[in-house]
Amino acid sequence: MEPTGQGGDRLLEVEAGRYVPAVPVSVSRMRSGSVDPTFHRYRETPMPRFVVEGGRPLAGAVRPAGNKNAALPAIAATLLTSQEVVLQNVPRIRDVETLLELLKSLGAAVDWRGENEVAIVAGDRIDAPPDPALAEKIRASILLAGPLLGRFRTVDLGPPGGDVIGRRRLDTHFLALEALGAVRRTAAGFSMETSGLVGTDLFLDEPSVTGTENAVMAAALARGRTVIRNAAAEPHVQDVCNLLNQMGAGIRGIGTHMLEIQGVEELHGTTFRLSADHIETGSFIGLAAVTGSEITIEDAPLAHLDSTLLGFRRLGVECSTEGTSLVVHGDRDRVIRQDAYGHVPKIDDGPWPAFPADLTSIALVTATQCRGTILIHEKMFESRMYFTDKLVGMGAQIILCDPHRAVVVGPAQLRGSVLESPDIRAGMAMLLAALAADGESEIKNIGQIERGYQHIDARLGALGARIRRVDGEG
Repeated sequence: MEPTGQGGDRLLEVEAGRYVPAVPVSVSRMRSGSVDPTFHRYRETPMPRFVVEGGRPLAGAVRPAGNKNAALPAIAATLLTSQEVVLQNVPRIRDVETLLELLKSLGAAVDWRGENEVAIVAGDRIDAPPDPALAEKIRASILLAGPLLGRFRTVDLGPPGGDVIGRRRLDTHFLALEALGAVRRTAAGFSMETSGLVGTDLFLDEPSVTGTENAVMAAALARGRTVIRNAAAEPHVQDVCNLLNQMGAGIRGIGTHMLEIQGVEELHGTTFRLSADHIETGSFIGLAAVTGSEITIEDAPLAHLDSTLLGFRRLGVECSTEGTSLVVHGDRDRVIRQDAYGHVPKIDDGPWPAFPADLTSIALVTATQCRGTILIHEKMFESRMYFTDKLVGMGAQIILCDPHRAVVVGPAQLRGSVLESPDIRAGMAMLLAALAADGESEIKNIGQIERGYQHIDARLGALGARIRRVDGEG
């Protein structure tokens, strides 16, 4: 047994690759206040994981869940009224549950009325600032800023958490809310107040999705007219704007990069159904391709798939529509389409309506199972591509040129491996890689995947995938 500390300060010891209890910490450290004096022993709790048997074709139909990135701002928007707001088609995922817990910490009443329907009543006052421990768990906690400023004129929010995929600026949020009349009180966290927001003409320094959503929610109750230029226009931004209009807001230009908001004195309750998740739909397209399967995606958000289908078509993945369903012909020959004059093609992301950044990880894994060479260029986050070393370890032919660009040569025969989910999308991409690989894979830290994909093991199991969720020691 090898100690992890020195002398009486040991907290953990390693035995057969696992952490086990060690001796209590020294009395001197207890007295110093650096360790809780009630602490005596610690044992690591094994985290849930997926055990995946790959190399099996899938078949059948799957339905995308409600848009995760629409559900989160929609939940935040319920703070803008004291009346009941009912949200339908809400995915039951960890990020949603965490944000609902944050609303409860503010005094809101939350009632699940079905598997995917939740009713929220924010009431006339907030009981306390948002729980900082909960705020640190998800990036979406920042979406509380706009509604709290707009209705209660103050927000005191700890630094938001979220995926570790590179620097994620908050400056756009500050600049937008300050332009509407809010004042930052401190440099730490997100602490602002206002004597009353006033409409303005503002240009966002980048088309930030959450920055746009915060500005729109704050402007909905601001005095006068607000124009937001260089606004994000993603489907989830459209959903929250449509929800606000159903609540009595006056928003024009939805789906464009210039939004006009006429502020109103108050908003009212409503019932609103979230659109299907176009990112999850893209993940299922990749699933069909890497497993060589034909899969039907029912009730797909066809109006929001133009750039997604274009990107996968470049990889040689063909799809067709049948009514409201999308049929992915992943069992056909998948040949990457060269650019004119034989140039190496690329898939690159960008603000909507370009190829979604959240699908670059999925596209990269899909490319490993297609014939040809392609460049994947992820422009928006400088750490999102680092998971490729795990794919190389599985047998993928990938050259990571820099933090933003990777060249993929396929097809490659992947081998089962032990993997870990670094973020939601890379975690799902590695699940796809495991399903394409020969042999058994183990995926750790699956909480990252489950933050964004509802009951993914059961839903893929219904298509024939062999995925076993192992909790704790099981």
